[in-house]
Amino acid sequence: MMLSPLARQKIQEMLLDDVGFGDLASKGVSKKIKACIFAKSGGILAGTEEAQYAFTLVGADARILKQDGSKLRGGERIIIVRGRAADVFSAERVALNLLMWMSGIATTTAQMVELAKQTHPGVIIASTRKTILPIFDKKAVEIGGGDPHRLRLDDCMLLKSNQIKILGGIEKALKLSKCSFTKKIEVEAETPREAVEAARLGADIVMLDNFSVEDVRKTVQMLEREGLRDKIILEISGGVNPSNVREYAELKPDVISSSYMTMRPSPVDFSLEVL
Repeated sequence: MMLSPLARQKIQEMLLDDVGFGDLASKGVSKKIKACIFAKSGGILAGTEEAQYAFTLVGADARILKQDGSKLRGGERIIIVRGRAADVFSAERVALNLLMWMSGIATTTAQMVELAKQTHPGVIIASTRKTILPIFDKKAVEIGGGDPHRLRLDDCMLLKSNQIKILGGIEKALKLSKCSFTKKIEVEAETPREAVEAARLGADIVMLDNFSVEDVRKTVQMLEREGLRDKIILEISGGVNPSNVREYAELKPDVISSSYMTMRPSPVDFSLEVL
């Protein structure tokens, strides 16, 4: 099991929060059972290791039958669980919630990736830091074929509009920005002119924040006229969803980032049944 220490800690906390003093309906029941978690709908599977670990923490044995990243069909068996009834039922809800949420994110991400690559095969679909459970949400995005973007604030230097405002503009913000050569510097632009300025001043990544399709097209043309387009990584962010991701991808950005996958996924339904 390759879960990070942080993921293990979070699952322990989720169990502590959910279990309390134990399942009153099965507390003290020593009977051993065999149960199966199965998918009730289709999608992309994610969260099997997390679900398995939840059962392990309460002393039950869980065997994964289908790996993360697999395509699901309704009715498919995912995990077989063996152990005392009280133990299995104690971890049931946490395990199912992780599977449902992570699979929903992976499925939604895969849909966004497929739509975007129909018009621009080279584009990266990335998530934002708008997440409910970052350690699990970002992993699910990767399972769905997306990029996690920043996992934490210190992954890269991102100069957003508020930082630029208090530092006195893009030029001053870039001059004052200090980070290791191992980190990229990204500037959030709110207008085409700001995007060109950031590229001219040496930003590694320029993010077009909440730009319309037409404004992105205008910005790309301006960058190309000044010979700057190929000198930066161009990212589109804000308001991107399955209904418009193809339009944005047609403009050939390097990255499209969206919170849609982590904030508005449709959870994949799972259930546990005693055999």
